[in-house]
Amino acid sequence: MKDILTAPFMTEMIRTTTNMYAHGWDERNGGNISLLLEKKQVKKYLDIDKVLRTIPTGFSAPELEGKYFLVTGTGKYFKNVQYAPDVNLGIVRLKDGGETAELLWGYADGGKFTSEFPAHMMSHAARLSVNPDNRVVMHCHPTNLLAMTYVHDLDEVQFTRTLWQMCTECIVVFPDGVNVLPWMLCGTNEIGVATAEKMKTARLVVWSQHGIYGAGADLDETFGLIETAEKAAEIYMKIAHLPRLNTITDEQMHELEAHFGVRAREGYLS
Repeated sequence: MKDILTAPFMTEMIRTTTNMYAHGWDERNGGNISLLLEKKQVKKYLDIDKVLRTIPTGFSAPELEGKYFLVTGTGKYFKNVQYAPDVNLGIVRLKDGGETAELLWGYADGGKFTSEFPAHMMSHAARLSVNPDNRVVMHCHPTNLLAMTYVHDLDEVQFTRTLWQMCTECIVVFPDGVNVLPWMLCGTNEIGVATAEKMKTARLVVWSQHGIYGAGADLDETFGLIETAEKAAEIYMKIAHLPRLNTITDEQMHELEAHFGVRAREGYLS
């Protein structure tokens, strides 16, 4: 059996968490990632019949029964993942309709998955219902997107249009736009349910005064999705107090749609 620390999914997770911390998106133990794995991937590195312990999840997700996830741990710092992956990460398999997680590897200090595990799993289920290729749910605290929720209308159409107008690539990278939740208590099933509902129509969900959730087919895609939205928010925060003499018009965004073969979310452009 191969060393799990050499698995491509493991090296990519370590690289991504390290990069996110370096970007300033995951201060202290802020942020979390869950990566859906295929059984055949896991079997190359672990004895899937050897369950280290079971952990109650506190929610139900029958559609995720038997699925495997690599997940960051609760209270863990992203900056430490590269030095002690077996302490800061874990691989679990869901059973009992998602109410129980079987730990197959990791959380070596007796810890468990992120406190926002329910929100992650609900979002995975929601994204898989509209895109069977979805594999990643990523949560972090990008500075400018967070700042933007204090000074910008939280209407999803207006929030999305502002981001699209900041960078030419935005409508190409996230034509489905950005959904927005008002402030809610984090780490609860309630915010998980609300986020999952928003995930059905967009891969980016902003948690006002908190951060963002992103979803995608792999870690690079999801990281890049958040990175692009954060760059747009940074530009907005630099110019919001200034008179705007120029902008990307709806007509120009329609040109981008045609050129790149994307379709902006219905009703978001004139």
